[in-house]
Amino acid sequence: MMSNEDNTKLNAVSEQPTTTDQQSDRELLSWATHPAKARPQVAAVVGVFLVVLTWLVYYSTGSWFFVAVAALVLWGSLSQFFVPTKFTFTERKVKVRYIVNKIEKEWSQYRSFYIDKNGVLLSPFVRPSRLENFRGLYVRFANNRDEVVAIVKDKIIVPEDDLE
Repeated sequence: MMSNEDNTKLNAVSEQPTTTDQQSDRELLSWATHPAKARPQVAAVVGVFLVVLTWLVYYSTGSWFFVAVAALVLWGSLSQFFVPTKFTFTERKVKVRYIVNKIEKEWSQYRSFYIDKNGVLLSPFVRPSRLENFRGLYVRFANNRDEVVAIVKDKIIVPEDDLE
């Protein structure tokens, strides 16, 4: 049977984080994007479109219930445009915090990536697939294109075998 002193020593040892856990959880880059703030003209046009669309829903149905449902659906689909999104790259993970949910995925889950002018799509597939937009993760730039691309290229390495 273990004494209280031995039990205390065991707990003290097990509660200490290992150095590999500390190193692997180190933050590499963190930033936030807010597309509506960056492009106020587009935000105004989208806002007018939403008002007109909700008015059309009320005009066609005459029900405030359907207006509320339509507004919620439209707001939900456009929330990434109107609300800031925070991105964080660590040694082991990609973290994205939206207004309602948070996504954390290991770098090892991504097998390829595609860069465009606004961001980079991290894909779990080696070859292009129609499912990439549903299973991948789009990371938007915020005047940090070079830093984001450098980290993505460092973390996502496509094996030679998968290229053939």
